[in-house]
Amino acid sequence: TVNRVTILTDKFGQPKGFAYVEFVEQEAVQEALLLNESELHGRQLKVMAKRTNVPGMKQYRGRRFNPYLGYRSRRPYVPPYFYSPYGYGKVPRFRRPMRYMPYY
Repeated sequence: TVNRVTILTDKFGQPKGFAYVEFVEQEAVQEALLLNESELHGRQLKVMAKRTNVPGMKQYRGRRFNPYLGYRSRRPYVPPYFYSPYGYGKVPRFRRPMRYMPYY
């Protein structure tokens, strides 16, 4: 007997293509595992048992790499051999807005 089904979706609400199924009895789990690599509505099923987390492994989610932004760091990127009037690798903490100065 199935107790709960969780279908994961992306940020647009579209299904990601997999789900988590919670069964009441252990026998139902074994029967579901037998359906691995079978076909349903023209698609091949992949059925796996729940993976348990190994103690001592990473417990937090790191930042994911975004190909459009790259890895974000706390320090601004300074290109090599870049001369700065504030010293090597230094960036001013604040900048005053430039005053409008018309050409005469």
